[in-house]
Amino acid sequence: MEPQPAATHAIETVFRLESPRVIAGVARIVRDVGIAEELAQDALVAALERWPREGVPDNPGAWLMATARHRAVDLIRRRETYARKLAEIGRGLETAAPPEEPADPDDIDDDLLRLVFTTCHPVLSPEARTALTLRLLGGLTTAEIARAYLVPEPTVAQRIVRAKRTLATKNVAFEVPYGPDREARLGSVLDVIYLIFNEGYAATAGDDWLRPGLCEDALRLARVLSALMPEEPEVHGLTALLEFQASRAAARTGPDGTPVLLKDQDRRRWNRMLVARGVRALDRAGATASGPPGPYALQAAIAACHAHAYTYEETDWRAIATLYGLLAVRAPSPVVELNRAVAVAMADGPAAGLELVDALAGTPALRGYHLLPSVRGDLLSRLGRTAEAREEFLRAAGLTRNERERRLLRRRAEECG
Repeated sequence: MEPQPAATHAIETVFRLESPRVIAGVARIVRDVGIAEELAQDALVAALERWPREGVPDNPGAWLMATARHRAVDLIRRRETYARKLAEIGRGLETAAPPEEPADPDDIDDDLLRLVFTTCHPVLSPEARTALTLRLLGGLTTAEIARAYLVPEPTVAQRIVRAKRTLATKNVAFEVPYGPDREARLGSVLDVIYLIFNEGYAATAGDDWLRPGLCEDALRLARVLSALMPEEPEVHGLTALLEFQASRAAARTGPDGTPVLLKDQDRRRWNRMLVARGVRALDRAGATASGPPGPYALQAAIAACHAHAYTYEETDWRAIATLYGLLAVRAPSPVVELNRAVAVAMADGPAAGLELVDALAGTPALRGYHLLPSVRGDLLSRLGRTAEAREEFLRAAGLTRNERERRLLRRRAEECG
């Protein structure tokens, strides 16, 4: 009997939710994320064949996990002699649990953590890390990733294939590193999740200003990581930052998708549940830190200042400027300095902010960065220098690759007369 479309959709939904755990659990056995993904897909095929006839098991995730593990053991038996491989992977795998038996939650958590660190390994390019993480941990299809990043589907497919091949050929261990290696790798993991969120929060190109699906995927990954690494303050800092940022999503665009600037947003539409989650995560970041706050915790503290202000006028810009100053010391970058200039302009006036912005004008890293002329245009406009402001807004419009943002900047140029 062929499964009905509704049943197929339900099974695929279950698989999308459970596939990261299944892939992680199987990767611990086969030590290859590419093969682990194939075995997880085999388990999905088995579910599509059996569940419509036999019914969905009480614990579908455990069924998929056990089925994939059985196939992993069979694969190893075919490839190696039974005795040698059995000694390597442990006699416990010889009697793997039947499909209905739940898997050990602690094992699943450990395996998920290993998978996160593997997909974000520095041996891969940032683009490859992002694509592979969305594929294996976010549960996105290649087509969905391609649509999210506005790149051809074959390009994404090649990135994923090459990433798996690189991990295999470089013999990247399926493990959570410790000591200095862990600190360095954790930074890569957090950066990948942050990049995924940012692409959804303010799309770099295309017709849409927001891509909510990417924000949701990144936030889910951050929450999973917070549960897996409860003693890491920067994990909680990143989670807090994303909770605060996500809380504004509904107010960031108008009914037609037009971007709405922060000062014009209806803060009644901000999601106060997400704000509360952000506050709790930021508190955990502070409670687990043994030293000064890290870059993500500082950015979360800045976002908290915005979240606590019920109107734009109530925003504590002086506190935000101070926090950006700390961030500039902790994680110096021209973009941080540009954001600090905006906060200084709000606290001390547009002339003070413009002085800082003009000091950044020759920075190579900001050449072609559309927000530099955009910020400068805003400050010039506030100073009454409308002709100069208009030129800056037009220059910014010419640099951005996002159509919604381009329209907004052109409209601001028109408002300058």
